[in-house]
Amino acid sequence: MMSFARNVLGLESKIDINMTALGGRGSDRKFYRLTWNAAESAMLIHYEPKRVENAYYGDIALFLDHINIPVPKLIHHDAGRCLMLMEDLGDNDLWAHRNGPWELRRDLYQKTLSIVHRFHSFPLEELSITKVRLADPFDLQLYKWERNYFKENFVEKVCRVELVPASVQKLDEELGNLANHIYTGVESLVHRDLQSQNIMIREGEPYLIDFQGMRIGSPFYDLGSLLCDPYVKISREECDQLLSFYYRLSKRDLAWPDFQQLFWEASVQRLMQALGAYGFLGITKGITAFLDHIPAGLAKLQAAAETTHALPFLLELARQCHKAINTQ
Repeated sequence: MMSFARNVLGLESKIDINMTALGGRGSDRKFYRLTWNAAESAMLIHYEPKRVENAYYGDIALFLDHINIPVPKLIHHDAGRCLMLMEDLGDNDLWAHRNGPWELRRDLYQKTLSIVHRFHSFPLEELSITKVRLADPFDLQLYKWERNYFKENFVEKVCRVELVPASVQKLDEELGNLANHIYTGVESLVHRDLQSQNIMIREGEPYLIDFQGMRIGSPFYDLGSLLCDPYVKISREECDQLLSFYYRLSKRDLAWPDFQQLFWEASVQRLMQALGAYGFLGITKGITAFLDHIPAGLAKLQAAAETTHALPFLLELARQCHKAINTQ
């Protein structure tokens, strides 16, 4: 890997390069920070080819940069060796500001939402011209996979709640209706993992990272990922402020109440996926730090489910899981 970096960067062997492994992201990719000449740096990424979307990262980075979405610059991609060299944006992400004053955080979130709105507004009919490779679109099968992921990795493995067949059927019907409603709504490009640790802040400006899962889907899924992020505390009032900010940027094809409803429904879907991921990474993968985010994620799932008024069985299951976790 070091020879790859030296060749790409044009650094002679006499120049010392320090390589520091970065971890803790729950990814099957390996990240390294390369530093040389005291002040120069770059990010080296080695990815597993078994997960096809990992190989898409470089091309998507070029595409997003081309349409003026702030992302790290791709320096070089060696697909044969599964190596990428990227611009180093530093360690300051949106999550690092979680305890800052709301006035500062609001500004960063509004800047992020402005970027996300431009991203969501890209004309889908122009995708064929770009020839950028994307993951499969969000369809009903992917929504079903996410809710099964939630049931298996969170409900069963974390909460140790066993659902009888009749309960499984009720839950599937309820969540199937939820997916149908989200699926038949607005479509756009979506990031798919738009949470605070995937938004870097450099000189006060946001940059998107970890966009290899970009695909066509509901923009409300991204909004739910960002504004109902279990990693940070955002009050209901603050969430409403930010959602209203994004709404004012949009064409307002939907009435505000309908816009809010789709947001909370998509937030439920996203939070189920997040809780499933915390269970999978925390228990199956043994990265136990992810388990620490479960209480916040579950509380936000309950709040979102209560707001939709159409998910009584899921809401009762969430309460049951809350009780189970507290008695373990």
